[in-house]
Amino acid sequence: MNDLDEQLRELIPRLRRFAVSLTRNSSSADDLVQACLERALSSWGAKRADGDLRAWLFAILYRQFLDAHRRSRRYARMLEFFTGRDDAQPSTERTVIAQSTLQAFDRLPSEQRALLLMVSVEGLTYKEVAEILGAPIGTVMSRLSRARQALRQLSDGEINSPSLRILK
Repeated sequence: MNDLDEQLRELIPRLRRFAVSLTRNSSSADDLVQACLERALSSWGAKRADGDLRAWLFAILYRQFLDAHRRSRRYARMLEFFTGRDDAQPSTERTVIAQSTLQAFDRLPSEQRALLLMVSVEGLTYKEVAEILGAPIGTVMSRLSRARQALRQLSDGEINSPSLRILK
């Protein structure tokens, strides 16, 4: 373990240099290196014994950068959709649609909101969401479909409130 500590200490400056070149921001680079090291240590058993530690860590760091970059682009698109902001001045219609969609999103049950956020905003795969929820992928897909349909219906004004049955 002492040998591993020494190897990691030697690689951290290289990882940080690579991260700075990717992110162009020192604090983001530090966060990226930390996330990389956390991922590497948590999945140490998946590392091939004969594999190069440096190459493995650089691959993890780069994949983490790509994942974060995709998430931020997806989040920016979602934010743009909800706020109606883009380079041009937003139209009143877009602003009203965005506000309506946000209000509809707030009216969804918490389970549906969480599912939509995990997949649409955070960019988690169906498999990752299934593992988080402890449910089969098919169940995640059908729940997501129902959540999207409910959001469309709520934002189009088709449903004002969930229908309740009165039991006697």
